[in-house]
Amino acid sequence: MPAVLTAVLIALMGVFPGAAAGSAATRTFRNPVNPSADPSLMYHDGNYYVATTRGDRIGIWKSPSLATLLSAPEQVVWRDSDPSRNTQMWAPAFRHVGSRWYVYYTASDGVDANHRMYVLESAGDDPMGPYTFKAKIADFGEYAIDGEPITHNGQQYFVWAGPGRGMGGPAQLYIARMSNPWTVTGGRVAIPADGGCTEVREGPTPLYRNGRTFLTYSTCDTGKPDYQLWMKSIADGADPMGAANWRQHPGPVFSRNDSTGVWGPGHHSFFRSPDGTEDWIAYHGKNTSTYTYDFRTTRVQKFTWNADGTPSFGRPLAAGATQDLPSGDPGAATSVINDFDPQVSYAGTWQSGSGCGNQCFWSNDHWSGETGATATVTFTGTRVALLSVRDRGNGIAAISVDGGPEQRVDYYSGIRVGEQLNYLSPVLPRGTHTLRVRVTGEKNPASGSTVISMDRIEVY
Repeated sequence: MPAVLTAVLIALMGVFPGAAAGSAATRTFRNPVNPSADPSLMYHDGNYYVATTRGDRIGIWKSPSLATLLSAPEQVVWRDSDPSRNTQMWAPAFRHVGSRWYVYYTASDGVDANHRMYVLESAGDDPMGPYTFKAKIADFGEYAIDGEPITHNGQQYFVWAGPGRGMGGPAQLYIARMSNPWTVTGGRVAIPADGGCTEVREGPTPLYRNGRTFLTYSTCDTGKPDYQLWMKSIADGADPMGAANWRQHPGPVFSRNDSTGVWGPGHHSFFRSPDGTEDWIAYHGKNTSTYTYDFRTTRVQKFTWNADGTPSFGRPLAAGATQDLPSGDPGAATSVINDFDPQVSYAGTWQSGSGCGNQCFWSNDHWSGETGATATVTFTGTRVALLSVRDRGNGIAAISVDGGPEQRVDYYSGIRVGEQLNYLSPVLPRGTHTLRVRVTGEKNPASGSTVISMDRIEVY
């Protein structure tokens, strides 16, 4: 192959020429940046923070670089002993007001219809807390989820999702004025919102530009491949409590991308690059078109602006697409290894190919169901992560580092899904290490085979 064409292909793959050999790719990263859904992600005072849906708690991850956010530990900042609100805890959202942080979230007693919205308050000026329970917010006596504040004309408002007329579930957006960060005042107003479907309007999230407020929201059920983002906006000076003042934009503005293997992109947040020059969206998506609420992971990508002042979100990038870090991100000594790279050696019978298409990193992987077959990865770093296909024909692997104790990992899934985080090693001493994946020949009763796959290896 001519040298010029080789260089072009390397650039299109978005990797440094030395990345396949384990060199540090300090200015790039790949999605996902978190293994959970409904992300509220921000950059503040030298660190990224992300909070996602955890079900029984509020957890936050913190990292100085986006490149290492996936390997950061979760810090649980809130658990609740009140049985009326300590289950089905969803969609936490950050807000900074004065010298306090507020986290808005949804919770129930275990019955979906009983979901209401709540807010925590920090003790000081640290996004990691500690937090205490502050209040139930915007309780109009019926189902309510995904609430967060917006600011327009210097006034605070609260927006959320609730039942539409004659419909259950989050089928309508609402807005009410706020008198402080934990209290709404007066009545609510329904904001009509198109969505390409009838069943869902949820996750309203503000975006600001030149005095104009954009209200972006998700539609069409987060379990479906057509979950997507739509948008309304309101002009500077207009009253948000007047439903007719909100302009509906034709949509969707961000939706599935079958060509890159991303389905159901939505329930999002926005953040600026560390130097304030770039706009980024954080959202969850899935690497399967199957109707499921599982396997939603947090991804991020940069977006731009159209000449008319509206945002241009583009299309969802493949999970393994290598992206430049946000401007001003200090970077981290990370690299990626593909299963075909020389740092991976195989013993026993392994097969390889590109039949997995866009569900695999670089559209290929290795797999084996032979008892005792091994794949050994040699890497230099302090931590390593394995991402690959899970499927209904997958079995149980035994994974060890530097000859230490084996950890058993089940690669089975009732549906086929790609580039899932299957294993994250403990923090290791700096230096060169070996990770071994052994096919045990065992499987859980639901699986039809014992196959283990090797695909993408992230090194930190």
